[in-house]
Amino acid sequence: MLLDRIQRVYFLGIGGIGMSSLARFFRSRGIAVAGYDRTQTPLTRALETEGINIHYTDNPDLIPFTVRSHPFEPETLIIFTPAMPKDSLELNYFTENNYILHKRSEILGLITRSYDSLAVAGTHGKSTVTAMIAQILIESGEGCTAFLGAISKSINSNLVLSDTSRWAVVEADEFDRSFLQLNPYMACVTSMDPDHLDIYGDYETLIQGFTDFVNRVKPQSKLLLKRGLSLKPDVRKKQEVCTYSLDNTESGFYAQNIRQVDLGYCFDMVTPEGIVTDILTRIPGITNVENAVAASALTSMAGINEEGIRKGIAAFEGLVRRFDLRFQKSGVVYIDDYAHHPNEISALIGSIRLLFPGAKITGIFQPHLYSRTRDFADGFAESLGKLDELILLDLYPAREKPIPGVDSKMIFDRVDLTNKKLCAKADLIGILENYQLEVLLTIGAGDIDQLCEPIVKYLDEHVA
Repeated sequence: MLLDRIQRVYFLGIGGIGMSSLARFFRSRGIAVAGYDRTQTPLTRALETEGINIHYTDNPDLIPFTVRSHPFEPETLIIFTPAMPKDSLELNYFTENNYILHKRSEILGLITRSYDSLAVAGTHGKSTVTAMIAQILIESGEGCTAFLGAISKSINSNLVLSDTSRWAVVEADEFDRSFLQLNPYMACVTSMDPDHLDIYGDYETLIQGFTDFVNRVKPQSKLLLKRGLSLKPDVRKKQEVCTYSLDNTESGFYAQNIRQVDLGYCFDMVTPEGIVTDILTRIPGITNVENAVAASALTSMAGINEEGIRKGIAAFEGLVRRFDLRFQKSGVVYIDDYAHHPNEISALIGSIRLLFPGAKITGIFQPHLYSRTRDFADGFAESLGKLDELILLDLYPAREKPIPGVDSKMIFDRVDLTNKKLCAKADLIGILENYQLEVLLTIGAGDIDQLCEPIVKYLDEHVA
């Protein structure tokens, strides 16, 4: 496919975080971009202000006439998300009319082939590490083109553009085996917890997926792995393999002399070549020290100097929905986070305990996917039991059909907490009056983010 011949692009599921960065990329090239999504969100509204035509009803008649009247590539490109329901009217319109449909990952792989790509994979942590790497490259003067898995507060976007940089930074998503469309110059793997078993079937197959991904990294290049991951890259690739961790001294890269500074941390990073002193993060959470080690390590391996690393980590303001501090006043704190796996939730709560010792933590959790709830009900119950108070919302199904017997109550009944409550999303604000809040968390990957602004508004009105 010749990218310079594309005249129009249509997205099915344009509001997804990965899809929207591609939409912005094509729009930046002066190409007509339009799309469908089922829900209007702050992100889709932002896309509309940038000149992208979006509608919210699954109706083929609303597809722009230029797309319907010019069905063939390369002039017209159709991109869809695997999360699109198979009974979607628009998806079936394109299929029945013999359009060629492309997954987002396929197009991302095509775009990034002309760059030296730094790819970050992992079942958690990848969005933050990817955005930190992009920020380091920006602040170092190298620049990059980056496709981020969340909105970076530093740049207020999930897309970074450069006309001159050799670097592309991409989040390598394991869902639907998307990362196997990439051909990275260098890569990092942050974690490999059991997840997306609806796609992989079992954990061993998931591990094989990650193994296949790291074996797509350029031969004789470099690979950074979180210490302890059971990944065995193909030795015939002759890749230089390094490890990192938060503070494990047997790692190639790790943090020492960690000290809290305001809500962030300052630390020294031990590397195979020496020590990079006084790296300052401005974002909360001890997990973000480890993320900063990963980003600093990979960019160091790519040739970025110490000053560029320090400036990049210090400039990074965090991601929307990743340990996202939304309110702090009179001893009440509200943080929103995308955590949707038991290990992520445990890490989040652990970081909160370190940051606000002795504070009561009230968590609002929305389970995401029937299959994930079924597979990890016990794990969710254990991690949510580390809260002081739990408000459990109805399950968000996303792309899945109901599974008999699987709902939020499946988790609720297993949680070993006295103060726990099931709640419909629509009723949440009303019941907050029954809580004496100290640290409030919203947790989940569904549409729980739609509650963020109402919660902030409630807190503004009720916290003196």
